[in-house]
Amino acid sequence: FKLDRSIIMPSVGTLAFDEFGRPVIILKGQDSKKRLFGIEAHKSHILAGKAVADTLKTSLGPRGMDKCMVSPDGDITITNDGATILSMDKCMVSPDGDITITNDGATILSMMHVENEIGKLLVQLSKSQDDEIGDGTTGVVVLAGALLEHAEALLDKGIHPIRIADGYELAAKIALEHLDKIAEAYPLDLAKLDPLVNTAMTTLGSKIVNRCQRQMAEIAVNAIMNVADMERRDVNFELIKVQGKVGGRLEDTLLVKGVVVDKTFSHPQMPKEVRNAKIAILTCPFEPPKPKTKHKLDITNVEDYKKLREYEKEKFTEMIKSIKDSGANLVICQWGFDDEANHLLLSHDLPAVRWVGGPEIELIAIATGGRIVPRFQELTAEKLGHAGHIRELDFGTTSDHMLCIEECKKSNTCTIFVRGGNKMIVEEAKRALHDALCVVRNLVRDNRIVYGGGASEISCAIEVAKEANKIATIEQYAIRAFADALESVPLALAENSGYSPIKTVSDIKAQQIGQNSSRLGVDCLNKGTCDMKEQSVIETLIGKRQQISLATQLVRMILKIDDIRLPGESEE
Repeated sequence: FKLDRSIIMPSVGTLAFDEFGRPVIILKGQDSKKRLFGIEAHKSHILAGKAVADTLKTSLGPRGMDKCMVSPDGDITITNDGATILSMDKCMVSPDGDITITNDGATILSMMHVENEIGKLLVQLSKSQDDEIGDGTTGVVVLAGALLEHAEALLDKGIHPIRIADGYELAAKIALEHLDKIAEAYPLDLAKLDPLVNTAMTTLGSKIVNRCQRQMAEIAVNAIMNVADMERRDVNFELIKVQGKVGGRLEDTLLVKGVVVDKTFSHPQMPKEVRNAKIAILTCPFEPPKPKTKHKLDITNVEDYKKLREYEKEKFTEMIKSIKDSGANLVICQWGFDDEANHLLLSHDLPAVRWVGGPEIELIAIATGGRIVPRFQELTAEKLGHAGHIRELDFGTTSDHMLCIEECKKSNTCTIFVRGGNKMIVEEAKRALHDALCVVRNLVRDNRIVYGGGASEISCAIEVAKEANKIATIEQYAIRAFADALESVPLALAENSGYSPIKTVSDIKAQQIGQNSSRLGVDCLNKGTCDMKEQSVIETLIGKRQQISLATQLVRMILKIDDIRLPGESEE
């Protein structure tokens, strides 16, 4: 704000007035204060936590609001997801001009310039939720902010922070037990994937890609089920590669049961398609051997130069002969090779791909069942990879090419190939697919679900408030506060959807109690029913449990901090 005039009050500080005549008191000595302790420290921590949570609250749910954030590095980000901002797009601007459109909550918080120590803890909280679960990153910050806000009211009543923390821990235990009771088991049937698709669609509902919601959900489900180990109930994400290419439409996104590499054949006259490929996967370069010490070779006459040329040609011929003798009809090399080696490969009908990165080499070896060969002398038929179809993909008029390796010997690797009109759309689609993949992975680990739209939070709030009446100690105040804090999520959803938040949540609470149903939540999409089962708004139990556990642990830790020394303070 702009100060219009000020009055100096020596005993207190300065009374200033802004341009609208509103008074502002600037307390004396605030500029030199470097230490906070006691109740003052608690209030400062709570204020910082509420500030970060309030930033994300308006972005919760499929109807969240846009935000514009300017980061120090100048990157422009428009986002709307839970790890950083869950439900509406946010825009961040950076000096280098890179533009990112995202809907991922963890992404936004990671790009926010947060200096306050408690604010940084909330950023880390969102990142923990994103790393472990992949979804619900906005909700966990909103819940933590609500818990801090209600703790402030309890502190004003004179309740000790430790008693508040103990009450929150007891309330979280009650809520988690209630979640286990209301959870429903979801069938994991490879022949019937609709339940998994519906869950993935709930995650994608607040993303920019929601116009292709079902297609993206089906891609995520098919990718996970393709690589899932159902005996161990686990998924190896390293077998799923998400590759993007600017151009085309989101609808052109596809799942390749194989590997897509951003490379092309090394010579333009090599065939663009190879069937029944036997692949030599090499990490040795196509060049004559060199001693592994410093060396120098002086050529003083034409004869020596010709001998050197003959030697190099002989070595190139030996390399190609060893490849042909192994039975390979395609070469994939981690290193490059010069024009002479390229010409010899073409003349011997050996299509080749060069400069393939280490991670891609490993993925190709896993997919094709081949071995990575470090020396030509070790190449044998048993070490070759096998693929039914390898083709070069062309894109529009930009002369962009990619290599697609399909019908692999081991089909438990796959690539999601994302298309989009610009880089921002492609990157956002990749982030959205990551969240959907994480949710489906969580269902493979634990196939129990709860219903979204704030239904599970309201049900837990009712149960926690009921149990609070049975507690004889002062912790009952903190338990009731925890129940009120749980309602912050449905309240934010209702407000962001244009409803009266208190009236909407009160009506849903009354219906849940009257019908004894935990499926009733906020009708964010205005479909005319509050039954989240009918709307197929589903969340994983493991994700919801993680939200409550992480938020409670962080708030308990913050409440136990009663002294903070800022940089530059000296010991007295």
